[in-house]
Amino acid sequence: MANQEALKHRIIEEMTVEYSSVLEKNFDLAKQFIRITQDGKVDVIVKDKVTGKDKILLYLIGKLYAKEAGLSPTDDVGNKELMDELGIPSGSLLPWLKELREEKKIKQIKKGKSVHHRIAINVMERTLKSIEKKLKKSL
Repeated sequence: MANQEALKHRIIEEMTVEYSSVLEKNFDLAKQFIRITQDGKVDVIVKDKVTGKDKILLYLIGKLYAKEAGLSPTDDVGNKELMDELGIPSGSLLPWLKELREEKKIKQIKKGKSVHHRIAINVMERTLKSIEKKLKKSL
């Protein structure tokens, strides 16, 4: 029993991630690619320079910041919002979302009849660094 308590304590101390600290740590990197409007919408400012899947990931990262700032009630996004805000047609969006789910980069959430998506916090930093690297190569 004591070993179980010690392990629990170590896990909490050494392995848990503070949600807001991940956002804080990656703030400067994220603001190179996204802006957030007062109504909680996300503007992917590099959308002409990145792939469709990267646009989706950046938008979802922006939603994390929008929720943390109190500008959005939620950090998940429905298909319609992604299509409207990113200008991606359904025929392109749905296969990209499927690939991102299979790659374990996003999670799907059922909300009644609609489907929403959220980026996994543990892939946020890796995603931002990968996009930064791709953009530097294209210069």
